[in-house]
Amino acid sequence: MGESSRLNGKVVFVSGAGRGFGAAIAKAMAREGANLAVHYNTSASGAEKVAESIRSLGRQAITLQGDITRWPEVKKLADQAFDHYGQLDVLVNNVGDMASEQKSWREVTEAAIDHVLAVDIKGTMLMTHEFGSRMLGQERGGVIVNIGSRVVVAGSPRAPQYAAGKYGIIGLTKSYAKAFAPKVRVNTYGPGFIETERLLARAEWKTGRREEILKNTPLNHIPQPDEATGPVIFLASDDSRHITGGFLISDGGLSMVGA
Repeated sequence: MGESSRLNGKVVFVSGAGRGFGAAIAKAMAREGANLAVHYNTSASGAEKVAESIRSLGRQAITLQGDITRWPEVKKLADQAFDHYGQLDVLVNNVGDMASEQKSWREVTEAAIDHVLAVDIKGTMLMTHEFGSRMLGQERGGVIVNIGSRVVVAGSPRAPQYAAGKYGIIGLTKSYAKAFAPKVRVNTYGPGFIETERLLARAEWKTGRREEILKNTPLNHIPQPDEATGPVIFLASDDSRHITGGFLISDGGLSMVGA
């Protein structure tokens, strides 16, 4: 089961877990003792591989497909997860769109704006609303961890709609943290750059951006996906039992924020 079991016996739903950071989160949850609902929209084979690796740890895993920007599909996902396991303790809203193919604000299109805001804001809201309201009906309550970004500190001259989407998640986090208290906690995790396949494929990343970020990061490191899951485990577990409506940044000191 791994070195610890902070989520032993818990059921965790991770959205967008067929690849990238979501896949790393799902596997990390399993190592902590959780059973998983591995969500995907288009990455079916990736989701099945993640589920197989979770089962190899001795945990349970199901794969669920759905478009989180459509409320009927979100309701179906919630039905499937709760019906299969009989409970859901943690929801990780990992799905997001950073408009990674966009190189400059000058390239923005109306379609790009609509898609990012639909996924990051509407999708996160629908998932939080539907899953969280059902968690309220459980005696044990639940926890929601939204995956945000340090972009809310720095802004994004490359893709302003991405920064707007992640800002929206903070508004949703605070609102539902108050609405669902005290039974369901809601927090946002704000990682910096994580070297996912999507980031590694970005043209700017291959032409000097990586070196520039490293130079400005006090800890002089850009994590791989599995190195960046610790704060998600913390926010999902009882270690953070007195934290709700919060924003936890983890970017190697690139954005030093505080009072």
